[in-house]
Amino acid sequence: MRDDYRNLFKFIIKAYYSGNFEEEVMSFLLESKMDKQELCKIISTLCGTNIDYSSNFIENLKKAIKSYKQEGKVVNKVRDCSMECVDEKGEILCQKTCPFDAIFIDNKKNCAYIDKEKCTDCGFCVDVCPTGGIMDKVQFIPLADILKSKSPVVAIVAPAIIGQFGEDVTMDQLRTAFKKLGFTDMIEVAFFADMLTLKESIEFDNHVKDEKDFMITSCCCPMWVAMVKKVYSNLVKHVSPSVSPMVAGGRVLKKLNPYCKVVFIGPCIAKKSEAKEEDIKGAIDFVLTFEELRDIFDAFHIVPSKLEGDFSSKYASRGGRLYARTGGVSIAVSEAVERIFPEKHKLFSAIQANGIRECREMLTKVQNGEIKANFIEGMGCIGGCVGGPKAIVLKDEGRDRVNKFAQDSEIKVAVDSECMHGVLHALDIHSIDDFKDEKKIELLEREF
Repeated sequence: MRDDYRNLFKFIIKAYYSGNFEEEVMSFLLESKMDKQELCKIISTLCGTNIDYSSNFIENLKKAIKSYKQEGKVVNKVRDCSMECVDEKGEILCQKTCPFDAIFIDNKKNCAYIDKEKCTDCGFCVDVCPTGGIMDKVQFIPLADILKSKSPVVAIVAPAIIGQFGEDVTMDQLRTAFKKLGFTDMIEVAFFADMLTLKESIEFDNHVKDEKDFMITSCCCPMWVAMVKKVYSNLVKHVSPSVSPMVAGGRVLKKLNPYCKVVFIGPCIAKKSEAKEEDIKGAIDFVLTFEELRDIFDAFHIVPSKLEGDFSSKYASRGGRLYARTGGVSIAVSEAVERIFPEKHKLFSAIQANGIRECREMLTKVQNGEIKANFIEGMGCIGGCVGGPKAIVLKDEGRDRVNKFAQDSEIKVAVDSECMHGVLHALDIHSIDDFKDEKKIELLEREF
Protein backbone atom coordinates (compact mmCIF):
# COMPACT_ATOMS: atom_id res chain seq x y z
CA MET A 1 0.00 0.00 0.00
CA ARG A 2 1.40 3.40 -0.93
CA ASP A 3 2.53 5.49 2.05
CA ASP A 4 -0.23 8.08 1.58
CA TYR A 5 -2.86 5.32 1.45
CA ARG A 6 -1.32 3.69 4.51
CA ASN A 7 -1.51 6.92 6.48
CA LEU A 8 -5.09 7.50 5.37
CA PHE A 9 -6.00 3.92 6.35
CA LYS A 10 -4.57 4.42 9.85
CA PHE A 11 -6.43 7.72 10.11
CA ILE A 12 -9.70 5.93 9.18
CA ILE A 13 -9.09 3.19 11.76
CA LYS A 14 -8.51 5.70 14.54
CA ALA A 15 -11.57 7.73 13.51
CA TYR A 16 -13.76 4.62 13.40
CA TYR A 17 -12.68 3.41 16.83
CA SER A 18 -12.88 6.89 18.38
CA GLY A 19 -16.56 7.22 17.50
CA ASN A 20 -15.90 10.34 15.39
CA PHE A 21 -15.83 8.61 12.02
CA GLU A 22 -18.38 10.82 10.28
CA GLU A 23 -16.90 14.12 11.51
CA GLU A 24 -13.27 13.14 10.92
CA VAL A 25 -13.78 11.80 7.39
CA MET A 26 -15.99 14.73 6.39
CA SER A 27 -13.39 17.17 7.65
CA PHE A 28 -10.68 15.35 5.72
CA LEU A 29 -12.76 15.45 2.53
CA LEU A 30 -13.38 19.18 2.85
CA GLU A 31 -9.76 20.03 3.57
CA SER A 32 -8.13 17.81 0.96
CA LYS A 33 -7.13 19.32 -2.37
CA MET A 34 -7.52 15.99 -4.15
CA ASP A 35 -10.23 15.40 -6.71
CA LYS A 36 -13.28 14.47 -4.62
CA GLN A 37 -14.38 11.68 -6.95
CA GLU A 38 -11.00 9.98 -6.68
CA LEU A 39 -10.62 10.62 -2.96
CA CYS A 40 -14.02 9.08 -2.22
CA LYS A 41 -13.09 6.00 -4.25
CA ILE A 42 -9.90 5.65 -2.24
CA ILE A 43 -11.64 6.10 1.13
CA SER A 44 -14.39 3.69 0.12
CA THR A 45 -11.84 1.08 -0.97
CA LEU A 46 -9.96 1.43 2.32
CA CYS A 47 -13.28 0.73 4.06
CA GLY A 48 -13.94 -2.41 2.00
CA THR A 49 -16.81 -0.83 0.06
CA ASN A 50 -17.56 0.64 -3.35
CA ILE A 51 -19.34 3.95 -2.69
CA ASP A 52 -19.06 6.84 -5.14
CA TYR A 53 -18.81 10.53 -4.30
CA SER A 54 -22.12 12.26 -3.59
CA SER A 55 -23.62 14.70 -1.11
CA ASN A 56 -24.57 11.66 1.01
CA PHE A 57 -21.19 9.95 0.70
CA ILE A 58 -20.49 9.55 4.45
CA GLU A 59 -23.98 8.25 5.20
CA ASN A 60 -23.86 5.81 2.29
CA LEU A 61 -20.38 4.71 3.34
CA LYS A 62 -21.52 3.99 6.91
CA LYS A 63 -24.47 1.95 5.65
CA ALA A 64 -22.24 -0.04 3.30
CA ILE A 65 -19.81 -0.82 6.14
CA LYS A 66 -22.63 -2.02 8.40
CA SER A 67 -24.16 -4.20 5.66
CA TYR A 68 -20.82 -5.47 4.31
CA LYS A 69 -20.94 -8.55 2.10
CA GLN A 70 -18.19 -10.39 0.26
CA GLU A 71 -19.24 -9.45 -3.23
CA GLY A 72 -18.20 -7.33 -6.18
CA LYS A 73 -14.70 -6.79 -7.54
CA VAL A 74 -11.78 -6.78 -5.14
CA VAL A 75 -9.40 -4.92 -7.46
CA ASN A 76 -10.53 -1.63 -8.99
CA LYS A 77 -9.19 1.48 -10.69
CA VAL A 78 -9.54 4.42 -8.31
CA ARG A 79 -7.91 7.10 -10.44
CA ASP A 80 -6.85 7.68 -14.02
CA CYS A 81 -3.20 6.90 -14.64
CA SER A 82 -0.60 9.13 -16.22
CA MET A 83 0.77 6.38 -18.49
CA GLU A 84 4.27 7.41 -17.40
CA CYS A 85 5.31 3.76 -17.12
CA VAL A 86 4.68 2.98 -20.80
CA ASP A 87 7.59 1.17 -22.51
CA GLU A 88 8.89 1.27 -26.07
CA LYS A 89 6.34 -1.40 -27.08
CA GLY A 90 3.47 0.73 -25.83
CA GLU A 91 2.79 -1.50 -22.80
CA ILE A 92 2.41 -0.29 -19.23
CA LEU A 93 3.49 -2.08 -16.06
CA CYS A 94 0.08 -3.38 -15.03
CA GLN A 95 -0.51 -4.79 -18.53
CA LYS A 96 2.77 -6.67 -18.52
CA THR A 97 2.11 -8.07 -15.05
CA CYS A 98 -1.48 -9.29 -15.60
CA PRO A 99 -1.52 -13.10 -16.00
CA PHE A 100 -4.90 -13.01 -17.74
CA ASP A 101 -4.46 -10.16 -20.26
CA ALA A 102 -7.28 -8.25 -18.55
CA ILE A 103 -5.81 -4.73 -18.78
CA PHE A 104 -6.17 -2.56 -21.88
CA ILE A 105 -5.42 1.00 -22.93
CA ASP A 106 -8.19 3.39 -23.92
CA ASN A 107 -6.39 5.32 -26.65
CA LYS A 108 -8.97 8.11 -26.67
CA LYS A 109 -8.50 8.80 -22.96
CA ASN A 110 -4.85 7.68 -22.94
CA CYS A 111 -5.57 5.64 -19.83
CA ALA A 112 -5.60 2.00 -18.78
CA TYR A 113 -8.76 0.15 -17.85
CA ILE A 114 -9.53 -3.30 -16.45
CA ASP A 115 -11.77 -5.76 -18.28
CA LYS A 116 -13.85 -7.01 -15.36
CA GLU A 117 -14.87 -10.19 -17.18
CA LYS A 118 -11.26 -11.28 -17.70
CA CYS A 119 -9.94 -10.01 -14.36
CA THR A 120 -9.62 -12.65 -11.61
CA ASP A 121 -8.70 -10.15 -8.85
CA CYS A 122 -5.25 -11.68 -8.46
CA GLY A 123 -3.90 -8.25 -7.52
CA PHE A 124 -0.55 -8.32 -9.30
CA CYS A 125 -1.42 -5.00 -10.95
CA VAL A 126 -1.95 -3.36 -7.56
CA ASP A 127 1.60 -4.11 -6.56
CA VAL A 128 3.24 -2.68 -9.69
CA CYS A 129 1.14 0.44 -10.30
CA PRO A 130 3.54 3.35 -9.62
CA THR A 131 0.79 5.92 -9.02
CA GLY A 132 -1.56 3.93 -6.78
CA GLY A 133 -4.24 4.09 -9.45
CA ILE A 134 -5.29 0.48 -8.79
CA MET A 135 -6.31 -0.66 -5.32
CA ASP A 136 -7.74 -3.72 -3.60
CA LYS A 137 -10.52 -3.44 -1.04
CA VAL A 138 -9.41 -3.48 2.60
CA GLN A 139 -11.82 -5.44 4.81
CA PHE A 140 -10.80 -4.38 8.31
CA ILE A 141 -13.35 -1.61 8.96
CA PRO A 142 -16.36 -3.93 8.33
CA LEU A 143 -14.65 -6.42 10.67
CA ALA A 144 -14.08 -3.84 13.41
CA ASP A 145 -17.62 -3.90 14.80
CA ILE A 146 -17.49 -7.69 15.15
CA LEU A 147 -14.16 -7.49 16.98
CA LYS A 148 -15.56 -4.84 19.32
CA SER A 149 -18.66 -6.96 20.02
CA LYS A 150 -16.59 -9.77 21.61
CA SER A 151 -18.13 -12.34 19.26
CA PRO A 152 -15.87 -15.38 18.66
CA VAL A 153 -13.48 -14.39 15.85
CA VAL A 154 -10.51 -16.59 14.95
CA ALA A 155 -7.52 -15.35 12.97
CA ILE A 156 -5.93 -18.00 10.77
CA VAL A 157 -2.49 -16.95 9.57
CA ALA A 158 -0.68 -18.06 6.42
CA PRO A 159 2.57 -20.01 6.95
CA ALA A 160 4.48 -17.11 5.38
CA ILE A 161 3.74 -14.91 8.42
CA ILE A 162 6.77 -16.08 10.37
CA GLY A 163 9.44 -13.38 10.33
CA GLN A 164 7.20 -10.79 8.66
CA PHE A 165 6.83 -8.72 11.85
CA GLY A 166 10.39 -9.11 13.07
CA GLU A 167 13.01 -11.80 12.70
CA ASP A 168 12.60 -13.04 16.26
CA VAL A 169 8.84 -12.47 16.68
CA THR A 170 7.23 -15.77 17.68
CA MET A 171 3.85 -17.22 16.87
CA ASP A 172 2.99 -16.89 20.56
CA GLN A 173 3.71 -13.14 20.45
CA LEU A 174 1.59 -12.79 17.32
CA ARG A 175 -1.25 -14.60 19.10
CA THR A 176 -1.06 -12.04 21.90
CA ALA A 177 -1.11 -9.22 19.34
CA PHE A 178 -4.24 -10.60 17.68
CA LYS A 179 -5.98 -10.95 21.03
CA LYS A 180 -5.21 -7.30 21.75
CA LEU A 181 -7.16 -6.46 18.57
CA GLY A 182 -10.15 -8.41 19.87
CA PHE A 183 -9.62 -11.80 18.22
CA THR A 184 -10.55 -14.84 20.27
CA ASP A 185 -7.57 -16.84 19.06
CA MET A 186 -4.96 -17.20 16.31
CA ILE A 187 -4.25 -20.49 14.53
CA GLU A 188 -1.59 -21.39 11.96
CA VAL A 189 -3.00 -22.29 8.54
CA ALA A 190 -0.06 -24.72 8.42
CA PHE A 191 -2.21 -27.05 10.52
CA PHE A 192 -4.87 -27.14 7.83
CA ALA A 193 -2.13 -27.49 5.22
CA ASP A 194 -1.16 -30.64 7.12
CA MET A 195 -4.75 -31.85 6.77
CA LEU A 196 -4.60 -31.22 3.03
CA THR A 197 -1.21 -32.96 2.86
CA LEU A 198 -2.87 -36.15 4.10
CA LYS A 199 -5.69 -35.74 1.61
CA GLU A 200 -3.33 -34.97 -1.32
CA SER A 201 -1.29 -38.07 -0.43
CA ILE A 202 -4.38 -40.22 -0.68
CA GLU A 203 -5.35 -38.45 -3.94
CA PHE A 204 -1.91 -39.32 -5.28
CA ASP A 205 -2.32 -42.97 -4.33
CA ASN A 206 -5.74 -43.06 -6.01
CA HIS A 207 -4.86 -41.28 -9.23
CA VAL A 208 -1.24 -42.16 -9.98
CA LYS A 209 -1.06 -45.85 -10.81
CA ASP A 210 1.90 -45.87 -13.18
CA GLU A 211 4.47 -43.62 -14.87
CA LYS A 212 1.91 -42.23 -17.34
CA ASP A 213 -0.47 -40.82 -14.70
CA PHE A 214 -0.16 -37.40 -13.06
CA MET A 215 -2.06 -35.00 -10.81
CA ILE A 216 -2.05 -31.22 -10.53
CA THR A 217 -2.23 -29.98 -6.98
CA SER A 218 -4.82 -27.28 -6.23
CA CYS A 219 -3.65 -26.77 -2.69
CA CYS A 220 -2.38 -23.23 -2.25
CA CYS A 221 -2.42 -20.66 -4.98
CA PRO A 222 -5.66 -19.13 -6.33
CA MET A 223 -3.77 -17.65 -9.29
CA TRP A 224 -2.52 -21.12 -10.22
CA VAL A 225 -6.02 -22.57 -10.01
CA ALA A 226 -7.49 -19.67 -12.01
CA MET A 227 -4.85 -20.11 -14.71
CA VAL A 228 -5.66 -23.79 -15.07
CA LYS A 229 -9.40 -23.12 -15.20
CA LYS A 230 -9.30 -20.14 -17.57
CA VAL A 231 -6.35 -20.86 -19.85
CA TYR A 232 -5.70 -24.61 -19.65
CA SER A 233 -9.21 -25.89 -19.05
CA ASN A 234 -8.53 -29.28 -20.66
CA LEU A 235 -6.22 -30.01 -17.70
CA VAL A 236 -8.90 -29.41 -15.05
CA LYS A 237 -9.71 -33.13 -14.93
CA HIS A 238 -6.22 -33.72 -13.53
CA VAL A 239 -6.57 -31.13 -10.74
CA SER A 240 -6.94 -32.46 -7.22
CA PRO A 241 -10.42 -31.62 -5.87
CA SER A 242 -8.95 -30.31 -2.61
CA VAL A 243 -9.76 -26.86 -1.27
CA SER A 244 -6.93 -24.57 -0.22
CA PRO A 245 -5.63 -24.70 3.37
CA MET A 246 -7.31 -21.31 3.94
CA VAL A 247 -10.74 -22.68 2.99
CA ALA A 248 -10.15 -25.91 4.89
CA GLY A 249 -9.35 -23.83 7.97
CA GLY A 250 -12.55 -21.84 7.73
CA ARG A 251 -14.73 -24.86 7.08
CA VAL A 252 -13.23 -26.98 9.84
CA LEU A 253 -13.41 -24.22 12.46
CA LYS A 254 -17.03 -23.47 11.58
CA LYS A 255 -17.86 -27.17 11.73
CA LEU A 256 -16.44 -27.27 15.25
CA ASN A 257 -18.02 -23.92 16.22
CA PRO A 258 -20.79 -22.72 13.87
CA TYR A 259 -20.93 -19.35 15.65
CA CYS A 260 -17.37 -18.26 15.01
CA LYS A 261 -16.14 -15.85 12.35
CA VAL A 262 -12.89 -16.72 10.57
CA VAL A 263 -10.39 -14.16 9.26
CA PHE A 264 -7.50 -15.17 7.01
CA ILE A 265 -4.28 -13.15 7.09
CA GLY A 266 -1.67 -13.61 4.37
CA PRO A 267 0.53 -11.94 1.75
CA CYS A 268 -1.95 -12.44 -1.09
CA ILE A 269 -4.61 -10.17 -2.62
CA ALA A 270 -6.06 -13.09 -4.61
CA LYS A 271 -7.21 -14.76 -1.38
CA LYS A 272 -9.81 -11.98 -1.07
CA SER A 273 -11.25 -13.12 -4.36
CA GLU A 274 -10.97 -16.82 -3.52
CA ALA A 275 -12.96 -16.33 -0.32
CA LYS A 276 -16.01 -15.14 -2.27
CA GLU A 277 -16.02 -17.80 -5.01
CA GLU A 278 -19.48 -19.27 -5.32
CA ASP A 279 -18.69 -22.88 -4.39
CA ILE A 280 -16.59 -22.04 -1.32
CA LYS A 281 -17.93 -18.73 -0.03
CA GLY A 282 -18.92 -18.69 3.62
CA ALA A 283 -15.80 -20.50 4.80
CA ILE A 284 -13.85 -17.26 5.31
CA ASP A 285 -15.57 -14.09 6.51
CA PHE A 286 -12.75 -11.57 5.99
CA VAL A 287 -9.28 -11.52 4.44
CA LEU A 288 -6.48 -9.19 5.52
CA THR A 289 -2.95 -8.90 4.15
CA PHE A 290 0.31 -8.68 6.05
CA GLU A 291 0.72 -5.05 4.97
CA GLU A 292 -2.77 -4.20 6.21
CA LEU A 293 -2.12 -5.98 9.49
CA ARG A 294 1.10 -4.01 9.97
CA ASP A 295 -0.86 -0.76 9.60
CA ILE A 296 -3.57 -1.99 11.96
CA PHE A 297 -0.94 -2.83 14.58
CA ASP A 298 0.59 0.63 14.04
CA ALA A 299 -2.77 2.34 14.47
CA PHE A 300 -3.23 0.63 17.86
CA HIS A 301 0.44 0.97 18.87
CA ILE A 302 0.82 -2.81 19.04
CA VAL A 303 4.44 -3.96 18.72
CA PRO A 304 4.54 -7.80 18.61
CA SER A 305 8.23 -7.97 19.50
CA LYS A 306 7.53 -6.28 22.85
CA LEU A 307 4.65 -8.56 23.85
CA GLU A 308 4.68 -11.57 26.13
CA GLY A 309 3.76 -14.66 24.13
CA ASP A 310 0.42 -16.46 24.51
CA PHE A 311 1.57 -20.08 24.64
CA SER A 312 0.03 -22.77 22.46
CA SER A 313 0.80 -26.48 22.34
CA LYS A 314 2.60 -27.68 19.20
CA TYR A 315 0.24 -28.71 16.44
CA ALA A 316 1.64 -27.74 12.99
CA SER A 317 4.31 -29.76 11.21
CA ARG A 318 7.45 -28.93 9.28
CA GLY A 319 5.67 -29.93 6.06
CA GLY A 320 2.65 -27.68 6.63
CA ARG A 321 4.86 -24.70 7.42
CA LEU A 322 6.84 -25.24 4.20
CA TYR A 323 3.71 -24.52 2.16
CA ALA A 324 4.81 -20.88 2.42
CA ARG A 325 7.44 -21.28 -0.30
CA THR A 326 7.74 -22.85 -3.72
CA GLY A 327 8.28 -26.60 -3.49
CA GLY A 328 6.87 -26.85 0.01
CA VAL A 329 3.69 -28.65 -1.02
CA SER A 330 5.72 -31.21 -2.98
CA ILE A 331 8.01 -31.86 -0.02
CA ALA A 332 5.12 -32.25 2.42
CA VAL A 333 3.11 -34.59 0.19
CA SER A 334 6.18 -36.63 -0.79
CA GLU A 335 7.06 -37.23 2.86
CA ALA A 336 3.48 -38.15 3.72
CA VAL A 337 3.23 -40.55 0.75
CA GLU A 338 6.47 -42.18 1.90
CA ARG A 339 4.97 -42.75 5.35
CA ILE A 340 1.45 -43.78 4.34
CA PHE A 341 2.10 -45.54 1.02
CA PRO A 342 5.79 -46.53 1.09
CA GLU A 343 5.39 -48.85 -1.90
CA LYS A 344 3.97 -45.98 -3.99
CA HIS A 345 6.64 -43.45 -3.02
CA LYS A 346 9.10 -44.75 -5.60
CA LEU A 347 6.70 -43.44 -8.27
CA PHE A 348 6.47 -39.94 -6.77
CA SER A 349 8.10 -37.35 -9.02
CA ALA A 350 7.39 -33.68 -8.40
CA ILE A 351 7.96 -30.53 -10.45
CA GLN A 352 7.27 -26.91 -9.50
CA ALA A 353 6.63 -23.69 -11.39
CA ASN A 354 7.82 -20.50 -9.75
CA GLY A 355 6.01 -17.33 -10.84
CA ILE A 356 3.57 -16.56 -13.66
CA ARG A 357 5.94 -17.15 -16.57
CA GLU A 358 7.07 -20.54 -15.30
CA CYS A 359 3.47 -21.54 -14.53
CA ARG A 360 2.48 -20.82 -18.13
CA GLU A 361 5.50 -22.62 -19.54
CA MET A 362 4.99 -25.70 -17.39
CA LEU A 363 1.25 -26.00 -18.02
CA THR A 364 1.89 -25.69 -21.76
CA LYS A 365 4.40 -28.54 -21.50
CA VAL A 366 1.94 -30.61 -19.47
CA GLN A 367 -0.68 -29.97 -22.15
CA ASN A 368 1.78 -31.15 -24.82
CA GLY A 369 2.81 -34.25 -22.89
CA GLU A 370 6.34 -32.95 -22.36
CA ILE A 371 6.44 -33.30 -18.57
CA LYS A 372 7.52 -36.57 -16.98
CA ALA A 373 6.73 -35.60 -13.38
CA ASN A 374 3.46 -36.79 -11.83
CA PHE A 375 2.92 -34.27 -9.01
CA ILE A 376 2.66 -30.78 -10.49
CA GLU A 377 2.81 -27.72 -8.24
CA GLY A 378 2.53 -24.08 -9.28
CA MET A 379 2.93 -20.82 -7.38
CA GLY A 380 1.91 -17.54 -9.02
CA CYS A 381 4.39 -15.48 -7.01
CA ILE A 382 8.10 -15.97 -7.46
CA GLY A 383 9.32 -17.75 -4.36
CA GLY A 384 5.80 -18.83 -3.44
CA CYS A 385 3.69 -17.07 -0.80
CA VAL A 386 6.80 -15.50 0.75
CA GLY A 387 7.03 -13.51 -2.50
CA GLY A 388 3.40 -12.38 -2.35
CA PRO A 389 2.52 -8.78 -3.27
CA LYS A 390 1.59 -7.90 0.32
CA ALA A 391 4.53 -9.53 2.07
CA ILE A 392 6.52 -7.15 4.28
CA VAL A 393 10.02 -8.62 4.01
CA LEU A 394 11.92 -9.56 0.85
CA LYS A 395 11.11 -13.02 -0.51
CA ASP A 396 14.57 -14.53 0.07
CA GLU A 397 14.54 -13.32 3.66
CA GLY A 398 11.01 -14.62 4.11
CA ARG A 399 11.95 -18.00 2.62
CA ASP A 400 14.95 -18.36 4.92
CA ARG A 401 12.87 -17.54 7.99
CA VAL A 402 10.18 -20.02 6.92
CA ASN A 403 12.78 -22.74 6.31
CA LYS A 404 14.30 -22.23 9.77
CA PHE A 405 10.92 -22.16 11.51
CA ALA A 406 9.84 -25.29 9.64
CA GLN A 407 13.09 -27.11 10.40
CA ASP A 408 12.73 -26.31 14.09
CA SER A 409 9.24 -27.83 14.22
CA GLU A 410 8.84 -30.62 16.73
CA ILE A 411 6.39 -32.36 14.39
CA LYS A 412 8.03 -33.19 11.06
CA VAL A 413 5.31 -34.98 9.06
CA ALA A 414 1.55 -34.41 9.24
CA VAL A 415 0.84 -38.02 10.22
CA ASP A 416 2.69 -37.51 13.51
CA SER A 417 0.46 -34.71 14.85
CA GLU A 418 -1.59 -35.86 17.84
CA CYS A 419 -3.64 -32.69 17.57
CA MET A 420 -4.43 -33.60 13.94
CA HIS A 421 -5.70 -37.01 14.96
CA GLY A 422 -7.94 -35.42 17.59
CA VAL A 423 -9.45 -32.91 15.17
CA LEU A 424 -9.96 -35.54 12.46
CA HIS A 425 -11.77 -37.75 14.98
CA ALA A 426 -14.02 -34.79 15.85
CA LEU A 427 -14.80 -34.57 12.12
CA ASP A 428 -15.61 -38.32 12.07
CA ILE A 429 -12.50 -39.13 10.04
CA HIS A 430 -10.77 -42.06 11.70
CA SER A 431 -8.79 -43.82 8.97
CA ILE A 432 -7.32 -43.62 5.49
CA ASP A 433 -10.49 -45.22 4.15
CA ASP A 434 -12.52 -42.38 5.68
CA PHE A 435 -10.52 -39.97 3.48
CA LYS A 436 -12.03 -41.83 0.51
CA ASP A 437 -15.59 -41.37 1.80
CA GLU A 438 -17.11 -38.48 -0.19
CA LYS A 439 -19.50 -37.53 2.59
CA LYS A 440 -16.88 -37.48 5.33
CA ILE A 441 -14.35 -35.57 3.29
CA GLU A 442 -16.66 -32.98 1.67
CA LEU A 443 -15.33 -30.26 4.01
CA LEU A 444 -11.97 -30.56 2.25
CA GLU A 445 -13.23 -30.70 -1.32
CA ARG A 446 -14.60 -28.47 -4.05
CA GLU A 447 -15.81 -28.96 -7.63
CA PHE A 448 -13.58 -27.72 -10.45
